[in-house]
Amino acid sequence: MSADATAVPRSGPDRARVVVLLSGAGTLCAALLAATATPGYPAEVVAVGSDRAGAPGLAHGRNAGVPTFVTALRDAPDRAGWDAALAAELARHRPDWIVCAGFMKLLGPAVLGAFGGRVVNTHPALLPAFPGAHAVRDALAAGVTTTGATVHLVDSGVDTGPVLAQRPVPVLPGDDEERLHERIKDVERELLVQTLAGLVVQAAGLPPTDAPTQESTR
Repeated sequence: MSADATAVPRSGPDRARVVVLLSGAGTLCAALLAATATPGYPAEVVAVGSDRAGAPGLAHGRNAGVPTFVTALRDAPDRAGWDAALAAELARHRPDWIVCAGFMKLLGPAVLGAFGGRVVNTHPALLPAFPGAHAVRDALAAGVTTTGATVHLVDSGVDTGPVLAQRPVPVLPGDDEERLHERIKDVERELLVQTLAGLVVQAAGLPPTDAPTQESTR
C-alpha cells in the first residue's frame, strides 16, 4: 500500500466526505471532482484510491490537491488481506460515502462490513441486464436497441446491489463497443453526480438542491 499523504485533510463541516476508487482513466472521478468544486454541491472528494499504482485516474486527484493512495492486491498476502488493508485505508479518510468509479475489483467482507450501504457503483448497462466487466460488448452482442447507465449500491455480488438511478442510451446503427461506451460514459458521469448529491441530501435530511449537470462539469 502506498499513499501520497499521511495526514487526512479536513473537510467542510456541512459537506459529505467521499472517497473515490478507480482502476483506470478516471473520467468519472474527474466529473465528481469538478462537481464538488461547484458552490452548493453537498459533498467533497477527500481521497482518490486505486488498486493499480499506474492508474492514470490518480492524476485527477493529485491535480485537484486531493490525497491519493494505492492498495494493490499483489502487495497483500491474499484476497482477504487486501480487503482488510483497503478497509483500513478507507477508514483513515473517514468517508461518509465511497464511490467505485471504474473500480475493477470486487469489494470483500471487510470493506462492506465497515461501509455497507454507503458504497456506490456505476455500471454501463441497465441492470439487471448485462452485469459484469463486458456490459457494452454484451449489449451489442445481444442486439438490443437500448442500453444505458446505472448507479447502484454495492453488495457482495457482481452488480447485484439495489438500483438507485438509471438512464437509457440508444444503440445507434453502426455503433461499435468504443463508440457506444463513450456515449454511455457521458450519461454515466452526469447520473453519478446527480445521484450522489441526492443521496447526500436525503441522508442529511436537507432540502433538495440542484446538482450540476455534466455540461457544467466538463
